[in-house]
Amino acid sequence: MKTNPALLLTASLLTASTLLAADAPKKPAAPVPKAPAEKAPEAPKGLALTDPVAVVEGVEIKKADLEQAFARMLGAQGIPADQLPPEQRIQGYHMILDDMIIEKLVTKRAAETKVTDEEVAVKMEGFKTKFGSEAALKEQIEKSGLTVDKVKENVREGLRQEHWIDSQIAGKDAVSDADAEDFYKKNPDQFKQPEQVRASHILIAVDKEAKPEVVAEKEKAAKAIAARVKKGEAFDKLAKELSEDPSAKENSGDLNYFGREQMVPEFSEAAFKMKKDEISDPVRSQFGFHVIKVTDHKDGETVTLEKAKPKLLTYLKQQKRQGEIEKVVKAIREKADVKINLPEAPKAPAAGAAPVEAVTEPVTAPEPAKPAAPAKQ
Repeated sequence: MKTNPALLLTASLLTASTLLAADAPKKPAAPVPKAPAEKAPEAPKGLALTDPVAVVEGVEIKKADLEQAFARMLGAQGIPADQLPPEQRIQGYHMILDDMIIEKLVTKRAAETKVTDEEVAVKMEGFKTKFGSEAALKEQIEKSGLTVDKVKENVREGLRQEHWIDSQIAGKDAVSDADAEDFYKKNPDQFKQPEQVRASHILIAVDKEAKPEVVAEKEKAAKAIAARVKKGEAFDKLAKELSEDPSAKENSGDLNYFGREQMVPEFSEAAFKMKKDEISDPVRSQFGFHVIKVTDHKDGETVTLEKAKPKLLTYLKQQKRQGEIEKVVKAIREKADVKINLPEAPKAPAAGAAPVEAVTEPVTAPEPAKPAAPAKQ
């Protein structure tokens, strides 16, 4: 549930989901303009807060605004408000309030930054493309309780904030080929790409507590499907029609590429033994019976520096940019006149190192889909 205020200023500019659904992404480029409070979910009860919860350089942050933002976050993450202990709730309030404070500080400093109508129009056109048509965009805006003018206002504010941040870190986020080579040499394991298989499956689900006669019936059904595929029926068509994996209707059973450790053992063992285009007999796992078709295979390899460099440079630039943004945020936060009226939050455990995936993302293959059925749990 923790969010880093500095991360509110780091990745791509405000997304359509941010503006239209009022759900803040993990790493937006600029502080996210608030959606109308009256449309936010009901805030969790049971914890009294002082109003205002903070005063930022003379500007109040109201209790209602904090509670609404916190309730939206809980709703977006599917966390039941009534199950959240008071100590976690106050910790969450502090995290959200930190973000709101940074948003106000940056908004104030970016107030005179110029944004053209053309820039706003480009962003709006991007939203229209995302939703497929102007009518679909308008419908989504109305569902979110906003207006087109309000969305444009939010976009303009976000662009001001982004431009101001860019002006503060100009020239400080540059990286070179030497930086990429140095990272590559110091992190060899990050560039090892394991053997991968791409496969599709048709799942006949079996409850863990199913009686033997039910299991036998399910296996018979799976064998019948395997026979149909081996006789020439289209695997993707049967997957859409018969698979009990919820994702099959959309992906026709395709699981994309995956490594041995990413799927349950029985599934991986079968898939990695198969040849391309081979169809398996039913394979039993904790989810049921799988009919598997292997569609591609990649041997393990070490990604070369030459191949890794373009994405690695992008990754390093993003990391350096984030570091510079954090410096800017820290500096304005330390100098700002801010009074916080929340009860003290319990100390959170020290943050660990960034997960390996964050480093390997620029150089490894795309993360495979993780359907409900064979993915390892």
